[in-house]
Amino acid sequence: MAYELYYWPMIQGRGEFVRLALAEAGANYVDVARRGRNGVPKMQKLMEGRRLATPPFAPPFLKDGNLVVSHVANILLFLGDRHGLAPKTQAGRLTLHGLQLTITDFVSEVHDTHHPLGPTLYYEDQRAAAKRRTDEFWKLRVPKYLGYFERLLKRNGPFVTGRKLTYVDLSLFQLVEGLRYAFPKRMKRFEKRIPLLLDLRERVAARPRIKTYLASDKRIAFNEYGIFRRYKGLDR
Repeated sequence: MAYELYYWPMIQGRGEFVRLALAEAGANYVDVARRGRNGVPKMQKLMEGRRLATPPFAPPFLKDGNLVVSHVANILLFLGDRHGLAPKTQAGRLTLHGLQLTITDFVSEVHDTHHPLGPTLYYEDQRAAAKRRTDEFWKLRVPKYLGYFERLLKRNGPFVTGRKLTYVDLSLFQLVEGLRYAFPKRMKRFEKRIPLLLDLRERVAARPRIKTYLASDKRIAFNEYGIFRRYKGLDR
């Protein structure tokens, strides 16, 4: 039976981290909200809680039969164990889960570059704060987060935790892609500091199932409605 993935139909967003894992696993899944007019209402109905005792707060969430798993890191923990995208030992799986939670923190900071005062205001209403937040992000936060994963690749390579690809490597691919889209000028200047992450990006993109996925209509293009948004005023 196919997995059911629930996420907003017009953006990559946080759902893309799950899609990449499903693609690499070769898993059969349905992107529910992208299937016809009833997709989003079906997702919202599950979130209202009429059918579930503990409904998910927000997408993405993954449905496997009667099991519903919410939050990117939890979904990847579940898929990684089932599809060979995580270590076999409990210690290894928990360590990997911790790395994904670190990526989750970083993704939140990416979002806050263009919405530092909150998601209820338009970007145009917070440009000055966004510029200040973005400058700090590139000065302090990007080096801290990406530098950490660069050191892990140098220590453990060729993948973040050793010789075998995991879902965290797929998520790092998405981070590089997203930063290149949202901040092409700043990222180009920074890339000389993360050669191993760039090499990882190339190797992930070349994997047969990922390559096929990226070329398909399942891969939603980056746009200014997701996490990674390109605003010229923030990329200098």
